[in-house]
Amino acid sequence: MTTLPDKVQKVIKVFRKAKFDLFLVGGSSRGLLTKHKIEDWDFATNAPPKQILALFPKNSFYNNKFGTVSIVMGKKKNDILEITTYRTEGEYSDRRRPDQVRWGKTIEEDLSRRDLTVNAIAISFEIRNSKFEIQKIIDPFGGQEDLKKKIIRAVGDPDQRFKEDALRLLRAVRIATQLGFIIEPETFESIKKNARLIEEVAWERIRVEIFKLLSSRHPADGVLMLYNCGLLQYLMPELIQGRGVDQAKHHIHDVWTHAIETLRFCDSKNPVTRLAALLHDIGKPIVVQGEGEKRSFHNHEVVGAAIAKKIGLRLRLSNKQLDKLWRLVRWHQFAPDEKLTDAAIRRFIRRVSKENLDDILSIRTGDRLGSGVPKTSWRTDLFKKRLVEVQKQPFSVADLKVNGNDVMEILKIGPGPEIGRILKQLFKEVEEDKERNKRKYLLERIERLSD
Repeated sequence: MTTLPDKVQKVIKVFRKAKFDLFLVGGSSRGLLTKHKIEDWDFATNAPPKQILALFPKNSFYNNKFGTVSIVMGKKKNDILEITTYRTEGEYSDRRRPDQVRWGKTIEEDLSRRDLTVNAIAISFEIRNSKFEIQKIIDPFGGQEDLKKKIIRAVGDPDQRFKEDALRLLRAVRIATQLGFIIEPETFESIKKNARLIEEVAWERIRVEIFKLLSSRHPADGVLMLYNCGLLQYLMPELIQGRGVDQAKHHIHDVWTHAIETLRFCDSKNPVTRLAALLHDIGKPIVVQGEGEKRSFHNHEVVGAAIAKKIGLRLRLSNKQLDKLWRLVRWHQFAPDEKLTDAAIRRFIRRVSKENLDDILSIRTGDRLGSGVPKTSWRTDLFKKRLVEVQKQPFSVADLKVNGNDVMEILKIGPGPEIGRILKQLFKEVEEDKERNKRKYLLERIERLSD
């Protein structure tokens, strides 16, 4: 017996009643067999798009030429099920989409056009005693055996598969990373041979795959695989410049290996934060000076933030994601000194932004472990506590115990820049000593500041 979500059961029942084939395919069937959580449910059928639309007239739409109908089964993003008519395809002149699509007649024909054997498995279901059970598994290319062996292998000729859609080069690495598999030799060599084709793929599509890789359990291994198969030099060549750039003091790795290890130990699951962890020292090869223990990387965080932003723009990050990436790289080089004043800590919080504090601390954890030193220190622990405490204190001009009306009343002046100047000066004093944020004290200071 197989446990299926209600939304999936409803769709299967409709297709069975209409006497059409319906097979779970792609990552969905792979997820079912490996007992991984299935986010997106994808099916293949012998019903043409118009027939699928007729089966779900109120909650389906079809806005592409590739035979995929989307069925809306709820309000959440993953409540949309995609049903694609069996296909057989011709040439891919743009390395992305088939020049023409013809409807196929069998599920075997449809599976033959897919990228990897582990994605070329189809599963149908039957209902027994009101319960769903697997009826049939169609696996013409040995995908189940590859799942057992934990290998990623292309369907048929790997060169042909990758030339049809160059994104498959990156997808093979991403899926291998997610599953903890290796890529079998012939497929791996084909990726190396055809790596340059990734340049023909839209960066929006590349970003989706990279984010999935970074969100996996072993993102550092995925980045190493990207390098070993020749893809990284087309995606983030700046990162590779750190190879062989030795560091001094507590570091036990060169810049490249340190970046990989920082990503490995970064405990955030946010893909932008993990990308920042990978790129946090990317400016070091540009600013390096000196040799041995005298080697230094002054301002690498400033240069690195600019490079990270460039990479973020290349990946078509949103403005919010781009801002987060820039801030995390720019300010990762903070010193958790116990002598820092509250004002200095407030400045740090403003620079990083409150919503990014946990992320930059995750990068600090990865940075330390990736350098070969303990996960934390008493100074870092104290710094974390002070970040919490300082946020309970006045943090903006609006938190002062006086306001612009008080300034105008005491100085007998109307609205103008002078009011802002005085309030900023008062806030600066309160930042230095929170005990000064008392109305009586501030009212007296307003009179003195007008002199």
